This record gives sequence, structure tokens and C-alpha cells, in this order.
Amino acid sequence: MLTLRKSQDRGYADHGWLKSYHSFSFADYQDPAFMGWGNLRVINEDFIEPGKGFGRHGHRDMEIISYVLSGELAHQDSMGNIEGIPPGDVQRMSAGTGVLHSEFNHAIDQVTHLLQIWILPNVTGIAPGYEQKTIPPAQKRGSLRLVASPDGAQDSVTIHADARLYLGLFDAAEQAELALDPARKAYVHLARGTLEVNGQRIGAGDAVMIESESRITLAHGSDAEVLVFDLTA
Repeated sequence: MLTLRKSQDRGYADHGWLKSYHSFSFADYQDPAFMGWGNLRVINEDFIEPGKGFGRHGHRDMEIISYVLSGELAHQDSMGNIEGIPPGDVQRMSAGTGVLHSEFNHAIDQVTHLLQIWILPNVTGIAPGYEQKTIPPAQKRGSLRLVASPDGAQDSVTIHADARLYLGLFDAAEQAELALDPARKAYVHLARGTLEVNGQRIGAGDAVMIESESRITLAHGSDAEVLVFDLTA
């Protein structure tokens, strides 16, 4: 079964320096029908104005993935990491027993556009951790590249959660399939462009919530950049 979640139906917050779309309940946007999907808890699509960002703040017991679509994000945390996150990099932060961090757009003339993703961990109270990997566009072109997994398979970042995240780029005749366990859930989020998911056409910001299916087929993309999650039920 496929359930379409349209971009315009997401929560939205305009803080001036930050414009954020919430796929699931977050901060002042609360909808009991959209509290997450499986163990996927948050997908926020953020647009950060030049020179602005999130000041130092804390997290606990959450697997947090950041994926920059354009611009660049400057990250600093209480573990001692000081990193720039350019487009195409996948950053994983395991909050564990507690971590403080800040995120800023240090560009003077470009908005940073990114996705912030929270996944519920399957173990709590662990030491905080950090990992960042560059995923070349060629590895995502016309295919689904595993970028986050419980075991770090295929040079993905390692998350402490029963979930897998794939990234793909699709145009024209390019297509890919992903086998699913029908007892699990899946979630497809289209970051940009247009794409067909099991025959359902979606546009930028749209998502498809999937359950009781054995396969995802992605096809007929136009400048499409997509995230696919394999999740617990």
C-alpha cells in the first residue's frame, strides 16, 4: 500500500533566517496523524540564510543524519568535531548519552538547503559518535546507493538503528528497483525534480509512505534526487 504525502501538506515554519518544512510533527507543528513512519521520526527540509544558523543545542538518544542539497553547512560539536558539510556528503551524529552542537551557513551570498533526518535508535545510552562520508554523484546516478546502515555496509555511515537509507539520481530512462520485506515499512522522499514511485508520480518535497509491499520501482525521473528508507514496522 502506498500513501502519498504532498509537499504542501507538510508543516511549515518561517523564522526569517530559517525556513523549514516538517514532514512529521516537530516543534510548533503537531499532527497526531504524522508523528513519524516506522522508526523514522523527523525529516525537516531547511533553508538557512547566509551567515545564520542553529546555535549550540543538545540532543540525546537519536540517530541524526544531515544531507546538504546546496550551499554548505558548518558543524561544530562537544566531541571536538569541526567540519564543513558540502553537497553530497552524508553526516551521521549519534547523540547517545548527550551531545551539544551548532550548525551554521557561513556563506555570505548563498542559502544553504539541507535535509535534517532523525531516526530512533535501537540502543540507548551509548557514547556519542560522529561520521561523515562523501558520496560521489556517479555512485547515485541511475541507482540506489546505500549511504546509512546498521553495519556500515558498502561504505555507508553506520547508524545505531534498524534502518537503511539509500540515495539516487534519476533522469529519463534511468530506473532502479529495491526489494522490500512486506513486514517492514519504507519511505520515499523526493528532494528535487519529478519521479514515478511504483507508478505514482511525485514532485519535489512529496513523499510516499509504503507498507505491505515487496518492491519499490523508481522510473521516469526528471532531475530527480530521491531518498529511500527501509524501516521497522
